Amino acid sequence: MSSSRSGRTHKPPYDPAHAIAELSAADPKLGRLIARWGPFTMRLAATQSPFEALAESIIYQQVHANAARAIHSRMIESFHHVCGIGNHPSPEHILDCPNDQLRKAGLSHNKTLALRDLAAKTIDGTVPTLARIKKMSDEEIIEHLVQVRGIGKWTVEMLLIFRLGRPDVLPLDDYGVRKGFALTFLGLKPTQKVTPDLLATKEQMLRRAKKWRPWCSVASWYMWRACDLAAGKPPAE
Repeated sequence: MSSSRSGRTHKPPYDPAHAIAELSAADPKLGRLIARWGPFTMRLAATQSPFEALAESIIYQQVHANAARAIHSRMIESFHHVCGIGNHPSPEHILDCPNDQLRKAGLSHNKTLALRDLAAKTIDGTVPTLARIKKMSDEEIIEHLVQVRGIGKWTVEMLLIFRLGRPDVLPLDDYGVRKGFALTFLGLKPTQKVTPDLLATKEQMLRRAKKWRPWCSVASWYMWRACDLAAGKPPAE
């Protein structure tokens, strides 16, 4: 997973070295993975509103990153005449524009509907402001945001980890986390063909994660790094 698709970044609002020390002490096998990969280098995207971050997430769903980046840029550019060059359209802009404008940018019919629903639910307060979301618990944020068309729990969990810097999120449905867990704890070999029965189950991950609290986000980041190592990506310097 990437901490930022574009723009400026900043450090998470917790001490990674402290998190790593506690995780390594609580779970020595995870500690060996941490030592093998190296420092925790995740960065958060520069502050976006929840509306902007979720709009980007909707555009990137089930599309190759390069194609999604181009669609996202074209969508923003199509609003230059009303909100200025480089500025993200507001929820009101999304609701007021014709469908054809969004479709020409490359958005599918379903993603166009999802963006409009996101805009409407931002205006009516279902999607909180950044100031308000920072005061909410992870569970409250998930409960609010999954009400938006096209936004599932996994998408909100990625927002919690990579945009809000929440330290204790465990995305149980994430393929990379499940595979990294199997590589680290269940004996999956890097050369094995991965079938669903070889991936970690939710129950297995929840049992292990009792050792990881309150740093499940950091542990999850290292599960992704276990996948990188299995794919031959060199550890961090």
